[in-house]
Amino acid sequence: MPRKSKTKWEFGDFQTPQSLATETVSLLATLGIAPQSIIEPTCGRGSFLLAAAEKFSMAKTVIGADVNPQYLREVGPKLSLLGLKAKTSLITGDFFSLDWSTILDSLPEPILIVGNPPWVTNAELGMLGSGNVPQKSNFQKQSGYDAKTGKSNFDISEWMLIKNLEWLEQRRGTIAVLCKSAVARKVLQNAWKNKRPVTSAKVFGIDAKEHFDASVDACLLVIELAEGGVSKECRVYKSLSDSEPSQVIGYCDDIVLADVELYQTWQHLKGNDNAYIWRSGIKHDCSKVMEMERCGDKYKNGFGELVALEEDNVYPLLKSSDIGNGAVRLGRKYMLVTQRFVGEETSAIRRIAPQTWRYLEDHEEAFERRRSSIYRDRPRFSIFGVGPYSFAPWKIAISGFYSGLTFQIVGPGDDKAVVFDDTIYFLPCWSEAEARFIGALLNSEPARAFYQSMIFWTDKRPVTIELLKRLDLGAVSVEMNCLTQYQRFAEQRSVSERKVTQNQMALWG
Repeated sequence: MPRKSKTKWEFGDFQTPQSLATETVSLLATLGIAPQSIIEPTCGRGSFLLAAAEKFSMAKTVIGADVNPQYLREVGPKLSLLGLKAKTSLITGDFFSLDWSTILDSLPEPILIVGNPPWVTNAELGMLGSGNVPQKSNFQKQSGYDAKTGKSNFDISEWMLIKNLEWLEQRRGTIAVLCKSAVARKVLQNAWKNKRPVTSAKVFGIDAKEHFDASVDACLLVIELAEGGVSKECRVYKSLSDSEPSQVIGYCDDIVLADVELYQTWQHLKGNDNAYIWRSGIKHDCSKVMEMERCGDKYKNGFGELVALEEDNVYPLLKSSDIGNGAVRLGRKYMLVTQRFVGEETSAIRRIAPQTWRYLEDHEEAFERRRSSIYRDRPRFSIFGVGPYSFAPWKIAISGFYSGLTFQIVGPGDDKAVVFDDTIYFLPCWSEAEARFIGALLNSEPARAFYQSMIFWTDKRPVTIELLKRLDLGAVSVEMNCLTQYQRFAEQRSVSERKVTQNQMALWG
C-alpha cells in the first residue's frame, strides 16, 4: 500500500470514486429511500453529494460541508451543471465545530445523511498533533486503565456517525455511509443500546482494496430511523449487488451478535467467573529493547546488539505468531521483565542485576519516547499487564489476531514461567492438571459455540478480552458434568497464587 501523505492521514482523505458513489446511491433508491433533504457532512470533492443530488432530484435541500475550501470550490460548479431545483448550500468548516443543530432545524424530512467519513483513528491524529479532532471526552465510557490504553482508541468516523444518529433521534431519515465494518457494528450497538428509533439496518460489503487501496474490511452502512422504530437486527450482504443477505446480526445482552440463534442456544453460559479471570500479556511499548533472541550466553536485541544480562529478569516469550498457528513455539524470543506488579519500584534491579540495570540505562531514551500516558509518573522502565498471574507456571492462551478458536496450553520454558506480549490473552493456572482441565472446558463444543456466536472473524482483532470474559467456566463445567472438579481447582487457586508470589519475591530479593 502506498505511503499516506500527512494530509491524507490526518483527514482520513480517501476520496470516493464517482462510480462507487453512483452505484451506492442507485442501491439506496432501490431500497425505497426518497429524501427531501440531502446532507454530506464531509463531502470532499463531492462524489456522493453529486450522485445523490442527481439521483434524488425531487429533494428540496442539498447541503455539503467540508474543512477543505478548495474541494468546495470544485463541487460548486458541478452542482450548478445538474440544474437542480433544490436549495443548495456548501459550507466550509470542520465537522466538530459547525453548528449542526441550526443547520438541521429547518430541513424538510425525510433526511438522507450520505458520504464517506474519515478512515482515521483519534490515536493516529494524536501522533500527528492534529487539531482536526472532536472535543476530548470519554464517549465510550471506558474507565481507569482502559481509558488510557488502546481500548479508548476509536475511529473518527465512529464519533461522527454517533452524532448522525443523535441528529435523527427526533427526525425521520437515513444514514448511508461507507465505513469500516467494525465501525458499523459499534455504531449499530450504540443505536440499539440507546434505543434509537431504528426501523431498518443493512450492511453491504465493499472491496476497500479495489476502491481505496486500503487493506481493511469495509462496508456501506444503511440505517433508517423514524418515530416508533424498534428494530434490533441488521441484514448483511456480501456486496452492493447482492439481493439476499448472507447473515443477520442482532443484539442481546448489550452484545452485537454474529449468530443470534446460536447465542440463544448457549446464552446460559454467560456470566462472571470470579475464579478464572482473563489477563492480557505484558505491555511495554519498547520491543527493540525488551524483546530479544538468545545467542549462546548472551542476548541479541532489536537493534542487533549482543548484550550480557543476568537471568533473573529474563523470561521465555511467546507472541501471537508463536501460538496462533495451532502449535506452541518456545525458545524463539525472550522478554526482559522489569517489575513483578504494576507500579513496583524498579531501582532494586541495580542491586540484584547490575548488568541488566546498565543495559536499561543505556536505552533510557527509548523508554522516554513511549507516548502512552500510562507510563507517566511511574518508576523508570515501567511495564503494564504484569502481576502474580504473569509468573504462573501454566497458562491457557489465545491470540487476539488469528482466525481460529483454539486455546493453547503453555507450560514452563527453561524452568521458568513463560510470558506473553499484549496481543495474547491467557488464564493463569498453577498446575499442569489444572491447565489441562480448564483447557478442555475452553475447547469444548459448548464453550466454542458460545464464543462463535459473538465473533466477527474479519475484524483486525476478532478475539478480545471482553469477549473471553463473557464465558462462565463454572456453567460450562455443569454442561460437561464436571462441576465438582472445577470447584476443587477453583478453591485451590488462591493458595497456589500466594506460593508462586512468595517464590517470585524471594527470587528477585
